[in-house]
Amino acid sequence: MCGIAGIVSSDHLSFDDGQRVRAMRDVMAHRGPDDAGLFVDTSAALGHRRLSIVDLAAGKQPLANEDERVWISFNGEIYNHADLRKELERKGHVYRTRSDTETIVHAYEEWGDDCVLRLRGMFAFAIWDARRKRLLLARDRLGIKPLYWTVRGDRLIFGSEIKSILASGLVEARANEAAIPELLGTRSLAGTETMFKGISKLMPGHVLVFERGEARTHRYWDVPAAEESSVRSRAEDVRRFRELLEESVRLRLMSDVPLGVFLSGGIDSSAIAALMARMIDRPLQTFSVAFKARAFNELDYARQVARTIGAESHEIVIDDRDFFGALPRLVWHEDEPIAHPSSVPLYFVSKLARERVTVVLTGEGSDELLAGYGKYPRALFNWHAGSIYSRIVPGPVRAGIARAIEKVPGRLGGYARRSFLSVEHTPALTFFDTFAGINLARQRQLLSSRLTPLANIDHAYGPSMEYFQRVGAPQASEGGGTLHRFLYADLKTYLVELLMKQDQMSMAASIESRVPFLDHHLVEFAARLPVDRKLAGFSTKKILRDAVRDVLPREILDRPKMGFPVPFASWIRNEWRDVACGVLLDRRSRQRGLISPSAVERLLAQAAAPSAPWTGQDADAIWGLLNLELWHRTFIDGDGIQTLPAPQAAAARSVTLDPRPVQPRSVS
Repeated sequence: MCGIAGIVSSDHLSFDDGQRVRAMRDVMAHRGPDDAGLFVDTSAALGHRRLSIVDLAAGKQPLANEDERVWISFNGEIYNHADLRKELERKGHVYRTRSDTETIVHAYEEWGDDCVLRLRGMFAFAIWDARRKRLLLARDRLGIKPLYWTVRGDRLIFGSEIKSILASGLVEARANEAAIPELLGTRSLAGTETMFKGISKLMPGHVLVFERGEARTHRYWDVPAAEESSVRSRAEDVRRFRELLEESVRLRLMSDVPLGVFLSGGIDSSAIAALMARMIDRPLQTFSVAFKARAFNELDYARQVARTIGAESHEIVIDDRDFFGALPRLVWHEDEPIAHPSSVPLYFVSKLARERVTVVLTGEGSDELLAGYGKYPRALFNWHAGSIYSRIVPGPVRAGIARAIEKVPGRLGGYARRSFLSVEHTPALTFFDTFAGINLARQRQLLSSRLTPLANIDHAYGPSMEYFQRVGAPQASEGGGTLHRFLYADLKTYLVELLMKQDQMSMAASIESRVPFLDHHLVEFAARLPVDRKLAGFSTKKILRDAVRDVLPREILDRPKMGFPVPFASWIRNEWRDVACGVLLDRRSRQRGLISPSAVERLLAQAAAPSAPWTGQDADAIWGLLNLELWHRTFIDGDGIQTLPAPQAAAARSVTLDPRPVQPRSVS
């Protein structure tokens, strides 16, 4: 895994563009601490930071073909490169290295832009065709590797991270305020936009071509349509799923450096660990993280799996001070407001793993592929129950009930607010608003008067709902059903954000993470499976449980999905509340004009009152707004990485700025 960056001109580069790319490259040193490379000609400058994984001696980048007319800067791994190499050598291509990077160069020479269709792996790369003065940018099918770009005048500027583009000095950091309701609602932006005005992300499964001053993108892959029923028996589907999963794990053992696995004790990471342990000739290294207050409960399942498969387990336990101490720096690493509190412990377990290995396998992707989240059966229930409810109960009565349940305290109120009783009834809105980070009703309370008009269905959920409703989309085909619409939308939106979380947090610790569940052969097979192979009543991931029944303990197989709950709600209601007040209610935040200070103050006061109703949604609201403000200070105000005061020092309600320039540094 690496970091790539570059500037390409439709005419000629300026004298200092090479130095600009050097700065773009080196602000991502955490992505590639082992080596740095730079290529410059009259119209293109490509930069590269390298984390050495394959062909440690000769795999330096940027790398060229034999006549040095085609250059590449590449981030990722191509797991089928050895097979492609044999085919390309038969066609006359001459190799100078053992690296998968060189295979992409020769594949481009042989098949042009269609080379992406031959690649099996995770990738983001830039190919500069010097003879044609043409740039090709490409991103893997599921979006495992990130890639951002913008056009300024006659230049296209790109990088693995947004901070790389900002480091060029050609792009001003300006907030995309119109996107705030979507960010707070879905926790990320579903389309090409980012939180920076004018900076776009290349979408998963897309390529971009820049030539003669014009940038064009097109999609080369999409998730295939689900089948109403399988042509195979249930046992045959289970057998084929196991074969594909084993093959995917085996391919991801390709490395010249040590490997391990992130192990939570859930079925996804446990399945990967159990299969991986059978394929290597030494004890598997597993890495787990827990919170101090409940370390035993969180680590017990992971320990049980490690004992079962004979692994060497490694653990790290963190507390609230670790969490809030790292948070501001991780906002810088993520480039945009952090979507999920679980990003922070992910960084700490990545840091732990980096002490012993350079590559880890993870269980990411299974939930979106196989209906693993509890929200899927709940959303289906809400939709079906709501269909009956909306036919029987008149609209004015429904509106009154929705207003009433906003005042119901405790868990009962929280469930009611996440049910069909609280939303205007459509499948997409039932799904997106019910499980929002900050739902639309709460946004209209907490945001300033200039942003509340944007807190509406179309603006906040429109980009995500397009995937749910897209005419002609594979999963929207007749027979795919409402569940497969949910899964398709999440694969295109929610999963992409989770993959960015995993990429940025692991790269912050200079470690490569690989995701066997997202091998596109396995994804295509699983996506076509009918509903009953994935969800049976409230039992999720049915085919995975059946496929690994022989390698995992029953306690793991039958364990309900727990996720990784971060005790943020408890912390923010107690000792860290004043710190949140200091960030959200100080002069700078008020002058920014994004929130309603009085509404936020009431929310924080409610957190301090022991008898006041307090839900996970309340904590989610504080989390979203806190990260948004820290992000503004870090990037838009240009103040660099922030530091949060310890609780006992928070009485002044201020955030101490880090006066040092933004540089990639480890959390101490």
